Amino acid sequence: MFDFLDSDWFNIGLEVVFILLISYDLKKYFDTRKREYIINIVLTIGFAIWALYPYYTSYVGWEEEQKKVMISHCADTNDTKLCKCLDEATFKTYTHDEYIALDKNASEYQEFIKETSEECLDDGWF
Repeated sequence: MFDFLDSDWFNIGLEVVFILLISYDLKKYFDTRKREYIINIVLTIGFAIWALYPYYTSYVGWEEEQKKVMISHCADTNDTKLCKCLDEATFKTYTHDEYIALDKNASEYQEFIKETSEECLDDGWF
């Protein structure tokens, strides 16, 4: 039901909303010099960090060399689109350390691969 929370567009939308809120409060602060707008800015920045930090730590937590090694695991398959989609989902879901420590034969991981494969193969609305 809440699959949209994991999408890139949701996170980009949140970033835009946070930037709009901060810029509005900055404008109001410079117009009125009221201290309450500074508090709003600090709270908005704090909430933005709290909301967006998990996204950045998982997605940015992979170095390019680590991604290349991960992608090379799929090089022997014929379906490069599926392979690339699975890799991107893995990069977003797990940090590199979590992925290395992960039991690849566990039912939770197998379920993740199955669901992600179905999502990747689904053409969706477009």
